[in-house]
Amino acid sequence: MTNTPIQQATDTTAMPPAPNIAIDEDLLHRLADAYGVGTSFHGWDGLQHDVLPATLIQVLGSLGVAAHSDEQIEAALADAEVAPWRRMLPPAVVVQEGTTAAVHVHVRDGSPARLTISLEDGTELAATQQEDWAPPRDVDGVPTGRATFELPAGLPLGWHSLTAESDGVTATAALAVVPAKLQTAAQLEERRGWGLATQLYSVRSKRSWGIGDFADLADLASLAGARGADYVLVNPLHAADPVPPVQASPYSPSTRRFFNPLYIRVESIPELAYVKPRKRATVDRLLDHVHALNKDAERLDRDQIFAAKLAALELLHTVKLSPARQRAFEEFCREAGPGLDDFALWCAIREDRSPDDPFWQDPAATLGSPKVESMRQALADRIGFHRWLQWICDEQLESAQAAARRSGMRLGVVHDLAVGADLSSADAWTLRSSFAPGVSVGAPPDMYNQLGQNWNQPPWHPVRLAEAGYAPLRAMLSTVLRHAGGIRVDHILGLFRLWWVPAGNSARDGTYVRYDHEALIGILALEAHRAGAVVIGEDLGVFEPWVRDYLAARGILGTSILWFEYDGDSPLPPERYRVQALASVNTHDLPPTAGYLAGDHVELRSQLGLLERSVAEERAEHEASLDKMMGLLRERGLLPADGKALREEQVIEALHRLLALAPSVLLGVALVDAVGERRVQNQPGTTSEVYPNWQVPLADENGRAVLIDDLDANPRFNSLLAAVDEAVRG
Repeated sequence: MTNTPIQQATDTTAMPPAPNIAIDEDLLHRLADAYGVGTSFHGWDGLQHDVLPATLIQVLGSLGVAAHSDEQIEAALADAEVAPWRRMLPPAVVVQEGTTAAVHVHVRDGSPARLTISLEDGTELAATQQEDWAPPRDVDGVPTGRATFELPAGLPLGWHSLTAESDGVTATAALAVVPAKLQTAAQLEERRGWGLATQLYSVRSKRSWGIGDFADLADLASLAGARGADYVLVNPLHAADPVPPVQASPYSPSTRRFFNPLYIRVESIPELAYVKPRKRATVDRLLDHVHALNKDAERLDRDQIFAAKLAALELLHTVKLSPARQRAFEEFCREAGPGLDDFALWCAIREDRSPDDPFWQDPAATLGSPKVESMRQALADRIGFHRWLQWICDEQLESAQAAARRSGMRLGVVHDLAVGADLSSADAWTLRSSFAPGVSVGAPPDMYNQLGQNWNQPPWHPVRLAEAGYAPLRAMLSTVLRHAGGIRVDHILGLFRLWWVPAGNSARDGTYVRYDHEALIGILALEAHRAGAVVIGEDLGVFEPWVRDYLAARGILGTSILWFEYDGDSPLPPERYRVQALASVNTHDLPPTAGYLAGDHVELRSQLGLLERSVAEERAEHEASLDKMMGLLRERGLLPADGKALREEQVIEALHRLLALAPSVLLGVALVDAVGERRVQNQPGTTSEVYPNWQVPLADENGRAVLIDDLDANPRFNSLLAAVDEAVRG
């Protein structure tokens, strides 16, 4: 007997039911429930919505379950029941520290079984078999019995393994012992903290190459830390395409594990000092070519900037490393392992192939195939270059975090983890076996995105991810947290359930698929514990009521946005905000507060055709909500009771002082609010052709570019940060 998968995926993802064949919907719903596929959901409108049968069939197909007739459905139901018995061991076991756990081992009926626990430090323990008789079953013609073993409660936190043996047959499974509750935020309960939130690419200095970079992050952290901040929260810094043109959205990366070389500060690379004069002159000319872009307040030009940086980086890569740096590079590559090698291979191939090249879908062009392995040899030099780029990113992130901590920050850099990677991404190719085919991740309609959203990202296949021992998830989290004091998990609700949209469907015509949240949240907590990092879950939107309580119980902070916190028709009093949360006035999917107060988002969404109601109705509702918020500010003495007109920045400070009355352990201040920017960084539901999403440089209330060099003497910046620091410290 071997540890075989429950089912292999089949090419049934987008096939509709056969014509003239009536499907028993009750039967279909039973099958969907067996595989964690939702048959209905509660919408943002408070109503129950049924999922179309065709959508259920498509989603089940993506899970490898054929459901085009009643006969197929009945067979799949029977298979789901017997599937655990086909495995000698579960695909992976995740247990909380301090608890016991039962592990079932399936063997030929009557055969003895043994289960061994191998700890990551090399220690081996024998699990104790328990009295837990279950009647044997016929599994594919083999009489199969079940032996139950107990894992002891004292196992240490970490990644271990299980090995089952019976009649000369063995099977292994990953064992993760995870924190019952992550304790990294405990220091914040004793003394609350606050920090800046920013889109790093938009924040430039006189030394930038037209776009914010890792050295700018270090400088921004030092400035904020000197004013009492405990962290700087940045947008996802995940790698995008390896060559221009590049995807602008940091939330649609090529991989979530590795970092974007676009953020490298060329001058911070030690080898620059040893570049021959002619090559150094070339680097200087490349910088001169893009330097003027630092003053451009209209739109970032990633492609031009990245082309210039790549040319400079290729020159620096030719410089021989010193013995010490060569050893450091080799150690980095050793620790990163095959995942780095495969990502670098994808980059090398992708340099000469478009995202829609048939190569990426060619069954003969998968990792490990003769075709790809021959390319690995032929592209060794380019692979080495892309591995080197990731090492430089790692070094500069380490420097940024060190600068943040030296400035007095308790957390330092807080990274943002995107929901997924693009459909044509490195992750989609290198980790193909762990993703579900024929579907993408999105969100159902909500108040601000009434057409729903399709993010064009493949979702984890719940079973295949477990079969991989959760290694892809573990590797991604450990890499992102390597030089971080925290991580914000975008749409953390996706670790409980994700909205799957079958290929060809509208974003509305999807459904939720459930995940093993105990395992996924546990692994997130384990990696954060190891890194000493705080975890912030973006738990906004449509969610099941118990989820927030569960996250708090596991030591995961939630997210509270001032404009979204309501008690019926009135703003929620700040004293009733959650303690275990990061509270902020706004978010990057809304205009900065200056723009929100002016109702810019209503006009913009109207211009872009994103409203389902009239502009007048939207405007009236927005004005009514502002009136209620201003009333609360006056009631708390944060605005004059006589309604006297105030400057925009005074209202923004009052909103932040109101927020500081909340017991939330973290308070967030958007950098755009501190300089008077009005433009939204991202307008959901649009493309870059319609709105320059993720391409808006930091500017002030007059539309002039704001550089980091300007912040130290910026009255508005200093006033808001001083007000927040005073309010938080009491």
